[in-house]
Amino acid sequence: MITTNHDLSVLPIKFTGITKELLEAAPSVSMAGTVAEIAELAVRDVGPDGWHSVAYEVPGKGSVLEARACRVKNGIAANYIEPYMRRRDPDCMVIGDTKPTDKPTFKARYGEEFDPLRQETIEWLKGQNLAIFAFTAGMPGKGTHALAICPDNAGFFAMGLAMLQGIIPPEEIPDDFNPKAIIYVAPPFRHTHFNGQQVVVHNRLPGMHELFSYNLYPGPSAKKGIYGVLLTLGETEEWVTMHCSTVQVITPYENKIVISHEGASGGGKSEMLEQAHRMDDGTLLLGVNVVTGDRRRLTLPSSCELHPVTDDMALCHPSLNKKGGKLSLMDAEDAWFVRVNHINRYGTDPHLEEMTINPSDPLLFLNIDAQPHSTALIWEHIEDEPGQPCPNPRVIIPRAIVDNVVTG
Repeated sequence: MITTNHDLSVLPIKFTGITKELLEAAPSVSMAGTVAEIAELAVRDVGPDGWHSVAYEVPGKGSVLEARACRVKNGIAANYIEPYMRRRDPDCMVIGDTKPTDKPTFKARYGEEFDPLRQETIEWLKGQNLAIFAFTAGMPGKGTHALAICPDNAGFFAMGLAMLQGIIPPEEIPDDFNPKAIIYVAPPFRHTHFNGQQVVVHNRLPGMHELFSYNLYPGPSAKKGIYGVLLTLGETEEWVTMHCSTVQVITPYENKIVISHEGASGGGKSEMLEQAHRMDDGTLLLGVNVVTGDRRRLTLPSSCELHPVTDDMALCHPSLNKKGGKLSLMDAEDAWFVRVNHINRYGTDPHLEEMTINPSDPLLFLNIDAQPHSTALIWEHIEDEPGQPCPNPRVIIPRAIVDNVVTG
């Protein structure tokens, strides 16, 4: 971790324009080079109870607590105070520029141009202790250089972004590093300007895709925000990023087939990478007659091998294409944002449970009911209200620790 006060010459990037102005004005700038360093930020200010509070001063409201994070034996666990913040608002994205789009624009929704709020956001960030890191949106050579700028007390959010999109250590940043995408994180603005709502603004400038995240749930920014960056880049370079999961299936007869499932969030894409959940006797439960209670089961002695390729975003870059006219793809992410609402008891998915209980790398758990220094268990979901478990518990898993994962 490199920390500096106003002197950007110690950092390995030559900043220009508004980015340079912002970082020079900030009280301190810490540049992380590994996920482990950001994980330390996520729990830097733990209190006697073991919790790190992520709070911001909001005019007229005082200190507003957004989330709490703690260290657990298998990573970092973070929980949002408001149930609303525990899932992505499907209407959170707006476009701040005037380029062609079929998405809602900032001006149409809020009745004014985005630029004044953009400047106000930059001014707010100038007064914060900041954490930054460099990454590649997409894959090296098949994406674009990018930079994340966020308050350093929001380490859990930065950790999620670094796990999902990767992080470039300062000593490995190339001399020609020139970010074409920047994520600015300013959580209190959802209270001061958006009535508590999640808002993410895409601002496409000449040679730069700015992403302003006015909330700390990673879905709209660290996930779908970067997806938007890749879609914009692919539009100019004539390639696509698919919203899909992909698996290589090997049958008991050693036949191979690759299946890609493209669809909306919540459509079952990630489940395609999991083995079917079996009953205690090894059979597969096909269904239950709701009138008689009879159960229809299937006996299937051998299952296919499943070798995961992508979980949510697939980069379909022209350089990957081979002869034969078939689409070639590779994972556009370094980690997977896995929803575990279907795992509500021990033994539902032994493979995923083992992977998350004893990981080789620290994981990030969201909306999981874990306590400081405990082991976060993916079937222990935080409750939105008494007796009502959160429907969106998540864990971020590096693809490097997934068994039989296929690259490219």
